[in-house]
Amino acid sequence: MSSSAEIRQTFFQECDDLLEALDDGLCEIDEGVSDLSFDPETVNAVFRSVHSIKGGAAAFGLDQLVQFAHQFETVLDSMRSGSLTVNEEVLKLCHRAADCLNDLVVAGRDDINPPENVSQDLVEKLANLVPNKTENANVQSEGASDDFGFAPASISIIDEVPEAVSAGSTYIVKLRPHKSLASSGNDPLLLFRELSELGDLKVSADFAEVKSLENLQVEECRITWVLEINTNFGEAEIREVFEFVDGMCDLDISKLNSTVLQDDPYSSTNQSEVGANPQNDANIPSGSDPVGRGKSGAVGGAANATVRVNLELVDRLINMVGELVINQAVLTQCIDDAGVLDNGELSTSLAEFKNLARDIQESVMAIRAQSVKPLFQRMARIVREASELSGKEALFETEGETTEVDKTIIERLVDPLTHMIRNAVDHGLEAPELRRSVGKLETGKVKLSAAHRSGRVIIEVSDDGAGINREKVFSIAVDKGLIPADSSLKDSEIDNLLFLPGFSTADKVSNLSGRGVGMDVVRSAIQKLGGRVNIFSKPGAGTTMSISLPLTLAVLDGMVVDVAGQTMVVPITAIVETLRPDPDDIHKLGSDNTVVSVRNKLVPVVDLGVVFGHRSSAVSLSEMVLLLVESDDATSWALAVDQIFDQRQVVIKGLESNYGYVPGVAAATILGDGNIALIIDPEETARRSDEAGESLNILAMEGK
Repeated sequence: MSSSAEIRQTFFQECDDLLEALDDGLCEIDEGVSDLSFDPETVNAVFRSVHSIKGGAAAFGLDQLVQFAHQFETVLDSMRSGSLTVNEEVLKLCHRAADCLNDLVVAGRDDINPPENVSQDLVEKLANLVPNKTENANVQSEGASDDFGFAPASISIIDEVPEAVSAGSTYIVKLRPHKSLASSGNDPLLLFRELSELGDLKVSADFAEVKSLENLQVEECRITWVLEINTNFGEAEIREVFEFVDGMCDLDISKLNSTVLQDDPYSSTNQSEVGANPQNDANIPSGSDPVGRGKSGAVGGAANATVRVNLELVDRLINMVGELVINQAVLTQCIDDAGVLDNGELSTSLAEFKNLARDIQESVMAIRAQSVKPLFQRMARIVREASELSGKEALFETEGETTEVDKTIIERLVDPLTHMIRNAVDHGLEAPELRRSVGKLETGKVKLSAAHRSGRVIIEVSDDGAGINREKVFSIAVDKGLIPADSSLKDSEIDNLLFLPGFSTADKVSNLSGRGVGMDVVRSAIQKLGGRVNIFSKPGAGTTMSISLPLTLAVLDGMVVDVAGQTMVVPITAIVETLRPDPDDIHKLGSDNTVVSVRNKLVPVVDLGVVFGHRSSAVSLSEMVLLLVESDDATSWALAVDQIFDQRQVVIKGLESNYGYVPGVAAATILGDGNIALIIDPEETARRSDEAGESLNILAMEGK
């Protein structure tokens, strides 16, 4: 990869962080917009995010992105100066602008044409927000005009700064813009305002090179700006303000009463000296943050150092660790077969090797772990768009944004969550007038939450709408020929009809729904991740859709069991307990079904050997071991296996790419003896057996 390509890639990676900070800031302002109780520094942070994106985009010639960001930051600048009152309508438009900015960034990254009509429409709406006053409203004149009628040769920007900043070092900054600075959409005034956040700033203009108005090209700036700033920050922080106009201007920074820097302020010598001791340069103690810039990592050393790594390298490392775990299992098997495992020293060394392999695996997996916050932020946009299209007001709430999941899982959750969020708004929430008639607030609520539970990740989408109209669902299923008219279904079974291909409860086709594509896609996508999705609904109170996923797609702790001569793996996280049933606790229900009494509770028994077709009929349960498993809705089953071999960590190998989706099977793994064992999905296996009313040969069904 060339140097320019690497810089471009780095810019778009930083854009992800800036867009996240932008969204966080707007959400914080949202919370305090009603009584204007939000922190003004939050507006400054939002402004800096947009300004940084614009500056970087200008360097890569992304003109449409630059123009849109310029108009957006003009609105934000009016907000932070107090000339634009922040209200709900302004915030709604800012959220839309943030969404559009994200689209333009993605278009620039992928080299595709952005939606010009949408951005242009927003540009006009943003322009209408800006008060009808000159951008120099906050500029105070000093002195008289020159002979050519120009503005005064010396101006000062008046900004309130914290008292602690007033006593510090004084720097002289000389800025001579090039023609490219103006054509790229950068405005020196905005740079000066951002610089004023570092301290007490005075700005003067040198018109020495302006000789006549004749033949003057307006895009050629012949003015040299001289800025004097008294600040507690160092030179590195001052340069940071101008980092995105690097190459578009001549910039010279010198400390008052100190030696002027060399002609090339970006020489390697100067870079190595600047910020070598940022705390001394800034004259502030470690951890202090007088104007709220500590979050960027520019000041202080408290922030954790990070490094960006290509995801392919991490994947390779994870695969290598997986092979290490497999080799450790092979080595253990070989030593056991040789009959020398009882050797104390060898056994101890092998145990240490096993623990070391596990520690390495957990550390590597932590690299792939990522919070669901960026995913949740994307869903906030879906709620806004769905609300606008459906004509419904929806309040979006999130919980558990810091929950960490494997990055691969997060990327593959976007589509199913998008369907679920749209359904929650379009089908779940009632129209405002209907909500009002039943005593609800006109604004509905959609909540997205994530949490770790029993070794899995639970993600839920809930709404406070009318709940599932089960009579309507049943009727539609009958009309479409999906079920017989005389079917007798439980509420949960009716709810699950929503996952059938082609099923839709929409009365008409719209931009949101009605085409019969959606919930079946959700279930299919979640199953491919080794997860499952359930629906819980209460009439009049709303609906909750719950997704249960593994923490990672790389390894898991499993119980290795024998099922009719076949070795299988049951995830440890799914097992509540193991037991050998007493014959008195086993009861027959009908001709084919069996239950076992566990602490006065009857639990259905599922013989895995029969379910997977490895034997034709069940054997005596008194000769078997039962694995008690429990679903997310507290439903229990007892999986009957012949015996338990071992409990070990296994490497997950997906079946979808090599074979295809197999009901009841989550994945496969390679054992220490080189054989392949299927990793079962206990809940899906049990539910399929239960729904059929008799044992199903799942693998045989797949072959038909």
